[in-house]
Amino acid sequence: MKTSRESSLLGKKVILLGGTSGFGLETAMAAADEGASVIVVSSNQQKVDSALTVLPEGSKGFIADLGNEKQVEQLFKKIGEFDHLVFTAGDELKFSDLPKLDIEDAKLAINLRFWGAIMAVKHGAPQIRAGGSVTLTTGALGRRPRKGTFVIAGMASAIDGLTRALAIELAPIRVNAVCAGTVRTSLLKSMPELEREFFLATLETNY
Repeated sequence: MKTSRESSLLGKKVILLGGTSGFGLETAMAAADEGASVIVVSSNQQKVDSALTVLPEGSKGFIADLGNEKQVEQLFKKIGEFDHLVFTAGDELKFSDLPKLDIEDAKLAINLRFWGAIMAVKHGAPQIRAGGSVTLTTGALGRRPRKGTFVIAGMASAIDGLTRALAIELAPIRVNAVCAGTVRTSLLKSMPELEREFFLATLETNY
């Protein structure tokens, strides 16, 4: 834990939904390093167990299907009051040409990333202490899409609009979205190799 200056997260309770791998886990580690007490949540017990091996002693993990409202509601009843909510949950994002789009796969992705975020805020916001915040995650493809990313771009744009609306709805709770660029996490690695390398090769010209 950092001691060179007093951190605004020192002694705060931070909930990270999807905080067991990739961007979410790195965020959890950074918050813990600033003195926060962190709780990570995933639908996968193995991921929770793995995350807790790299997080400081005292960190906690819970299992919940973040696409299931009843489980999300029960989760926040267990957690109780806290200071900051971070939503980074999301499964593999698949690129697709429109004629080849699997609508059911797209619906599942949207359910977790968009409706999951809404359910988390709906049931989590009443537990946020004064001075607390909500942070959602979106992506650069929402602003600068490329071929094959229309589902991803649509979700990112929807989350951007959701963030603005929730900031009005929940004031004075702060609501922001982190618009992440491409980060080499397990999510990126889950893409087929040729697709991943082509995507990375086009970043310089597209962005």
